Amino acid sequence: MSDLFAPAALSVSELNHLAKNLLEDQLAGLWVGGEVSNLVKAASGHYYFVLKDQRAQVRCTLFKHAARSLAALLREGEEVEVLGKITLYEARGEFQINVQEVRRKGLGQLFEAYERLKRRLQAEGLFAAERKRPLPTVPQCIGVVTSLSAAALRDVVTTLRRRAPDVRVVVYPTAVQGAGSEFQVASAIAAAAEHAQADVLIVCRGGGSIEDLWAFNEEAAVRAVAASPIPVVSGVGHETDFTLTDFAADARAPTPTAAAELASPNRAEQLDKMCRLHSHMRHTLQRRCTDAAQRLDWHAAQLRHPRQKWQEQQAGLLRSRQMLADNMLRHLHRKQEQLTYLVELCRRSRPQVQTAVRQLQTQAMQLNRYMAALLAQKQAQCQKQVGILDALSPQHTLSRGYSVITDRTGKVVRDAGRLHSGQVLQLHFETGTAKAQVLPQRTGQQDLFD
Repeated sequence: MSDLFAPAALSVSELNHLAKNLLEDQLAGLWVGGEVSNLVKAASGHYYFVLKDQRAQVRCTLFKHAARSLAALLREGEEVEVLGKITLYEARGEFQINVQEVRRKGLGQLFEAYERLKRRLQAEGLFAAERKRPLPTVPQCIGVVTSLSAAALRDVVTTLRRRAPDVRVVVYPTAVQGAGSEFQVASAIAAAAEHAQADVLIVCRGGGSIEDLWAFNEEAAVRAVAASPIPVVSGVGHETDFTLTDFAADARAPTPTAAAELASPNRAEQLDKMCRLHSHMRHTLQRRCTDAAQRLDWHAAQLRHPRQKWQEQQAGLLRSRQMLADNMLRHLHRKQEQLTYLVELCRRSRPQVQTAVRQLQTQAMQLNRYMAALLAQKQAQCQKQVGILDALSPQHTLSRGYSVITDRTGKVVRDAGRLHSGQVLQLHFETGTAKAQVLPQRTGQQDLFD
């Protein structure tokens, strides 16, 4: 008997859709490693293959747009690692990976080792910009650290012969891949430093896989590049390849050929530059000579015979003397005219001056009389005020028989009620002073003014 309250059953489509969403949400961003099997390229350009290990397998799809750059890494039986969307093909309910990235198995560990060493050496300052040295402008000798059998050596030598055929090239041979090759690279760099003939050093090799270039990511090679007393140009791999020796070198070139171009002067360009400089110097020299000749002509035109110069100075002196005499004569005439005018003015003004003098004398006599009367009046007023002040003066009061009483501090005593028995007082008379002492008050004492 069926349960009436059981949940409704899912359809197959619903189940597959739910499973697809769960897979895509929960298993995103995973790298999966295994062996490539059943590799097929469809007419559409898509690749289909199985990724398997000893116990299981999973279907994989590499779509056309991603296959252009990744399909070369897929080989039957090749061990690879893939990154993609882990999903479910709903129509058939098949679990699969839609591949987005492919790398050879083990490259993940290499990349981690690369980043780890890069961070450590960077923290030590091996890649600092201030350590970079300028490359010599005109090197006399260029050293090349690479394999004698490498195509990179042929490219470098060809480029140097074309650009700078007179520059000497010294090759320091070394293995550039394989076990222990990083130590050989370091030894070759040390040999170049000991040889001390190269003005600049090219460390290079051609392109290859990351494993092929790995010697230039090893610490021994990187430290040798950084420690080289000779400026180093690193030209390892292709333009997209970056090795740690690129960061440690004084300059990085994308290819060995580019490294040779960077390290060597271009003789054709230098010759052209020298020709331009020579032409510029010649024009400059000609212009300066022309300017100097013109200045010489001008100064020569300024030179005259001493007799001619003396005669010109004598004529100038005579002109100055005549000009001075004329000026003095004109000045004398002006002063004479001014004097004549003033004399005539005084003659005409004499009666008015005499009248003014008489008026001034009369006014002076009147002023003297007025001042004498005013002074007498003010003296009388002053004497009257002095009499008033004398009558009000304390000294005048003392002369009438009164005295002024002060305490020990010199303060005038105005109230007898503030005195106490035995208090010493100072009595001030018209002439002289005396001390007195307060006695106890007697009852029935007669008032002095009764």
